[in-house]
Amino acid sequence: MIPSLFVAHGSPMVAIEDSEYARFLDQFGPAFPRPQAIVIFSAHWESGVQMVSEIDEYSTIYDFGGFPEELYRIQYPAKGDKALSSEIGRLFTENGISYEMEKRRGLDHGSWTILRRMYPDADIPVIAMSVNPELSPAEQYRIGRALAPLREKDVLIIGSGVTVHNFGLFGVRDRAAVKALADGFENWLQEHLMKWDLDSLFRYETLAPYGTVAVPPQAKEHFVPIFYAMGAADAVRTTKALHQSLMMDMFTNTVYQFG
Repeated sequence: MIPSLFVAHGSPMVAIEDSEYARFLDQFGPAFPRPQAIVIFSAHWESGVQMVSEIDEYSTIYDFGGFPEELYRIQYPAKGDKALSSEIGRLFTENGISYEMEKRRGLDHGSWTILRRMYPDADIPVIAMSVNPELSPAEQYRIGRALAPLREKDVLIIGSGVTVHNFGLFGVRDRAAVKALADGFENWLQEHLMKWDLDSLFRYETLAPYGTVAVPPQAKEHFVPIFYAMGAADAVRTTKALHQSLMMDMFTNTVYQFG
């Protein structure tokens, strides 16, 4: 049974840069058990109802600005899998989860930047999924748990986001304090992920150090993909921390394996 993952997508530059994190993704993809398909929940696709892509081949969405022209020339022509989309719909129906099929939307940078590093040939079918940051963490976890049977078919379920994500910290001059904030939150998170302490994790806003600074209420969409990925591994409940690095002292590039 293939594990599920939380994979930080960081800056869009991860698609082309030579960084510690990019090199990790380059090496991790070939070393990880090869999936038959990928289901990816992206922080950059928000919706009030759960959306499931049902598409033959994705366009590449450049949902960012101010980056090198090279980035806008990249194509990641992943194919979909309509049979798998239908299977996801069936699992949601069985679990009382409302959903809609999306037949046109391409892959946003929360998906294609990391997939390009992990699987550069774009030869694994992908099902793109939305996130709803207004749901409770328990509800997000339940959506992921509904997809757990797919892991038995070697379908890789990924939550793509960033665990510490606050653009407001750009203006703080004391970079050591910003780094301490990010480290404090990330260390708390890792401790409770390792224990699979759902009660504490679901209340991260009040229990975690700097909880609402590391994860501002208006930017929860980047944090919550971790709950979708965890839910998919509910039956096993084990966590491995595979990578952690800081970008600009304030954004965390983390990879967690569940199950």
